Amino acid sequence: MELRDLPSVDELARDERLACEPPALAVEAARAALARAREAIRAGHDPGDLGERAAQELASVRAPSLRRTLNATGVIVHTNLGRAPLAEAALERALEVGRSYSNLEYDVTAGSRGSRQDHVASILRRLTGAEAALVVNNNAAAVMLALAALAEGREVLVSRGELIEVGDGFRIPDVLVRSGARLREVGTTNRTRVADYERAIGPETAVLLRVHQSNFRVVGFTELPSLEELASVARRHDLPLVDDLGSGALSDSLVLGDEPTAHGSLAAGADLVCFSGDKLLGGPQAGIVVGRADLVELLRRHPLQRALRADKLTIAALEGTLGLYLDPERAAREVPVLRMLREPAEDVRARAERLAEAIGGEVEETIARVGGGALPLAELPSFACAIEEELATPLRAGEPPVVGVIRDGRLLLDCRTLTDAETDETASLVRAARSE
Repeated sequence: MELRDLPSVDELARDERLACEPPALAVEAARAALARAREAIRAGHDPGDLGERAAQELASVRAPSLRRTLNATGVIVHTNLGRAPLAEAALERALEVGRSYSNLEYDVTAGSRGSRQDHVASILRRLTGAEAALVVNNNAAAVMLALAALAEGREVLVSRGELIEVGDGFRIPDVLVRSGARLREVGTTNRTRVADYERAIGPETAVLLRVHQSNFRVVGFTELPSLEELASVARRHDLPLVDDLGSGALSDSLVLGDEPTAHGSLAAGADLVCFSGDKLLGGPQAGIVVGRADLVELLRRHPLQRALRADKLTIAALEGTLGLYLDPERAAREVPVLRMLREPAEDVRARAERLAEAIGGEVEETIARVGGGALPLAELPSFACAIEEELATPLRAGEPPVVGVIRDGRLLLDCRTLTDAETDETASLVRAARSE
């Protein structure tokens, strides 16, 4: 075929395989198919069935970009793969609320306007011991709102050792600046003492901020004041203490390692605690603020709160997740992040052996990670099924995609982050990739 043999756009758009499609989409698909055909002809190749090309173009337009993915990396709270998978209870609440109207901002008892915060505030108070609670769209927003409401135009004291960078290059100092507050660093990178805060406090000081070193640890010649010590300084100077926990461990009985909890921070004297909903909490993306009622009310009434507020599906999924925490044993079973964190290594090994037997792989002992900037030193014993490295690309191109880890010339499929059902699904996808 030569260029002059190609049909016109209108002619191709009338192909029977596009007959039932909206005219505008059919024309767009025809244009794209013809453009690819011209490239093929110029390169000396046969452009193939143009009607089929146009149909494929249209299918690619309709195919969703955000897709379910099988996480075989061993990183539990994987930011690139959507962080925490939701519990069934959270999905059910989001489906129920999303499929119809809801009382999002309507008080059905009083027959008047209500607040979207009311749907989760009560359970957050119960679980954390806080006087009040507020939810926005992520934890960076929660911290920015807290500082905008409490310290705009004034100073926020924070240790140099806590000026952390989180994912994708976002840095705590940048968040502070956007809040309108002025950052004042105290201490040094590795050592900050109570006396450093005491010397820095002045007439312009509005807030003491502690930022949990959630995604790294400094070891060796180090020192940081305890939260109780910072709270004592804040009380002596009548200043609020804001504790940015980041990772969002909610329950003392379910937490691993040395990760602080919201309940523990409030008990130690923090006035406001901010944390994420989609990390160790295992819920939807959200920024949660709990603490003193008067301070939470200042945040709620700040104009920025409306721009940062969570939507109805987030609130519904968060309410469903938090409800599980009323029974810690149920939360450990049904919140996927908690289940994966606590699953015995022998159960993971059994899953890896089953996968290896199904696809002819080899079981390899490995280490899984918490991820999401939480518990950076925690190592979870895990087991993977090792297969040929060449399958990494076709598995990522599958439906659903499978993402593993390439190491030492092999592709490792870590089974700590795969369920039993996903393990069987992965076996089928590996067999399909090999047959291509």
